Amino acid sequence: MREHITKVRHSGQWRRWLPLLLLGMLVWLGSCNGSKKLNQRNGRYYSARDIARMKAAERRRGGAGKAKAKAKVPAGKSKIVVKRRSSPATIRQDLATVIQTARSFQGTPYRYGGTTRLGMDCSGLLFNSFAAINVQIPRSSNEQAVWGTPVKPQNLQAGDLVFFGASPGSSAITHVGLVTEAGPESVQFIHSSSSLGVVENSLESDYYLSRFIKAVRPLL
Repeated sequence: MREHITKVRHSGQWRRWLPLLLLGMLVWLGSCNGSKKLNQRNGRYYSARDIARMKAAERRRGGAGKAKAKAKVPAGKSKIVVKRRSSPATIRQDLATVIQTARSFQGTPYRYGGTTRLGMDCSGLLFNSFAAINVQIPRSSNEQAVWGTPVKPQNLQAGDLVFFGASPGSSAITHVGLVTEAGPESVQFIHSSSSLGVVENSLESDYYLSRFIKAVRPLL
């Protein structure tokens, strides 16, 4: 009988302590799971491993962006940089009139052999522009290339004529333009493009720089 009473007492005590033991185990498990270092980012908490992965991904994206920003130069080719002398602050009035006339044709479509606002080709643009000062120049770009004194690229001035080939490295003249502005680091010229009509472009662009053949100063 005494043994039975002792067992009952022990079982009662065990039932009282069981909830506390279970609660202690839950707290211990929670502390184990929460032992990972947490970091807050953008209002959310991440483990140290997650933060490391996120930073690595950001570094990879940043490196890719920098790589794309670098200019690619084709193998075997180098960019030519020509230092030019500054053009005079003022240009001759007759050349200023020629440039102004050429610019008045901007937007005119390209037409082979054309000399009107309905359409004109590159040599036709120059033919009309010099006609504004009562100067008749040769009609074709090949003839215009010998109508003047040769000029080095670094000595270009507004009013000079620049000549190009159809492809990079070509020596056969197929295109001509009129220099409108010339500075130490840039040259602008106006011409009648076969695709865009009469437009103004930079001589430093890869397309035109690679096709440039020669320049002349008009005989005025």
